[in-house]
Amino acid sequence: MALLLKTTKFVESQIDSFLDVVSDAAMTFQMAIEDYINGRIEQFEERLSQIREFEHRADDLRISIERFLYERTLIPENRGDVLAILESTDEIIDNIKDTLVQFSIEMPGIDPMLNDLWLQTTRASVAAVEQLVYAVRSFFRDLAAVNNHIHKVYFFEREADHIGEKLRRQIFGLDIHLSKQCQLRDFALHIEQISDDAQNVCDQLAIFAIKRQL
Repeated sequence: MALLLKTTKFVESQIDSFLDVVSDAAMTFQMAIEDYINGRIEQFEERLSQIREFEHRADDLRISIERFLYERTLIPENRGDVLAILESTDEIIDNIKDTLVQFSIEMPGIDPMLNDLWLQTTRASVAAVEQLVYAVRSFFRDLAAVNNHIHKVYFFEREADHIGEKLRRQIFGLDIHLSKQCQLRDFALHIEQISDDAQNVCDQLAIFAIKRQL
């Protein structure tokens, strides 16, 4: 990382801490969805509180890193790439929080028959975020490994889409009012969107990695 940014260990540790928060938020999101569909609403709300804390921590770290890079980084081109990666990755935590907030507000009724599909969709989206974290770390430490992790992000994004489509089809097969079907569809799409967000960051990351190799 020092070779890329030509700066101190401070920013290295800050970026590592930021990525740790992203990973923690993704894993907590998965546990929150598991709590929700299993009726553990109190635990779900505790997870949501943790996610709010992760969001604040990630914002603080991102702002600290941005300030440091603007003040001290010697290579503006690299600085811009790093800032774009951080900002796009930070949005994933925002969307994770927003999804859980909507669950907390609307409290959609989840048919137990579809619990497994909800969990599979969530796990695929979270796996995409986890691979994104590996990809970003590799961007700073082992450029040759970036594409391997990006490939895995794309794999899990497709898996989330595939399972999510199956979930949505079964939602509209339930004997419930159309308004409830549409509500559940929207929540399924919110969960799928998290893997899409991870893929979008990887699209940027792939370009930045190529730029570094030129």
